[in-house]
Amino acid sequence: MRLALPRWAGTLAVKTAAFITVMCCALAALLGVLVHVSVTDQTVGQARDLALSRLQDATQAYEAGDALPPGAGVDSRGLPARLRALALTGARGTMVTSDQGRPIMWAAGPADGRRALAVEVDYAQQSRTIAGLDRSILWSSAPAIGATVLVGAFAVTRVTRRLHGTARVARLISAGDLDARVNDPRAKDPTRPQDEVAVVAAALDSMAASLQGKLLSEQRFTADVAHELRTPLTGLHAAAELLPPGRPTELVRDRVAALRTLTEDLLEISRLDTGRERLEADTEELGALAGRVVRASGTDTEVRVVRDVRVETDRRRLERVLGNLVANAHKHGAAPVVLTVDGPVVTVRDHGGGFPRYLVAHGPQRFRTEGGAKGHGLGLTIAAGQAEVLGARLTFANAVDGGAVAVLTLPEAEDG
Repeated sequence: MRLALPRWAGTLAVKTAAFITVMCCALAALLGVLVHVSVTDQTVGQARDLALSRLQDATQAYEAGDALPPGAGVDSRGLPARLRALALTGARGTMVTSDQGRPIMWAAGPADGRRALAVEVDYAQQSRTIAGLDRSILWSSAPAIGATVLVGAFAVTRVTRRLHGTARVARLISAGDLDARVNDPRAKDPTRPQDEVAVVAAALDSMAASLQGKLLSEQRFTADVAHELRTPLTGLHAAAELLPPGRPTELVRDRVAALRTLTEDLLEISRLDTGRERLEADTEELGALAGRVVRASGTDTEVRVVRDVRVETDRRRLERVLGNLVANAHKHGAAPVVLTVDGPVVTVRDHGGGFPRYLVAHGPQRFRTEGGAKGHGLGLTIAAGQAEVLGARLTFANAVDGGAVAVLTLPEAEDG
């Protein structure tokens, strides 16, 4: 069974703080062990030297027949068996034992061939010193680790805050705000050290500026081409009207009309791109407006009014949006096509193959169609642009049982 972790548990700051904590604990443990081993070796060494020195004095006294010094004896009670066995081999050694909770340092050596001469030294002071050292290491490690974690978390938080700012700007650019910039102060000042976050921020700002320049160049090119085509197309349309009736004339007029429509669409898109469109709002009955759009389209679209409302909108632009949605449904979908008004929400649905995946995921893109569909991909692009001018939300989806579904959500008119 997998445990669901909270969202903050996967953040860089938390992971870094956890890593710093683990490393501090590991470093504190390592330093504590090293200090403990070093001090213990030194303390034990001093006690061993003292015990062996007293053993030497006891041995000299024993060999001279003098009385043994305090703490010395032959085959003393409590002498460890291993140390006694070592002494009987003719060697000297030391060992720490405990007698009723009291630590003792033993030193033993040969007295004669059958007995061992031993000296016991009180080891309680040395044992307390080592225990006190261990407690000091433990209690000093806790605040040291806490202070290190706080300093590390503060440093990481500063970095992650800058990363979050960079990510926020990237999302704004992805949403279409090409004026958004990170403006990291480190990236602007070449005299300051450039860390990785500053490099990423500078690269993102440079990318946004380059993308904005290319987009503006494309918009100017589109507008210029449309304007340049408008005059000769007007003359071509007038000339086509003078041609004698017949099938060739109908084909010429049809193509000229298609070119004029494409040119007007390009001009409209260029105006939307440059933000020159201005809203002329008025209050409209949504159901009646939808009915007029369907009648003007000349299609067999079914209009269903579930709940009619009055909306404050630009009638011409709303008719343009709904007209394009209906025309797209008949052109690229399949009957029946149903336009439903349910309050401020207008849904246009067909029963064809549905919208392409890219359109559902990213919205309409000009001059992009799939599956051999005819057209230039401008109708839905214009509908989305005009919906944005209206302050409405236009979404695209595919029905579970088949067909494309376009949903336009309008702001309702305020009462009074």
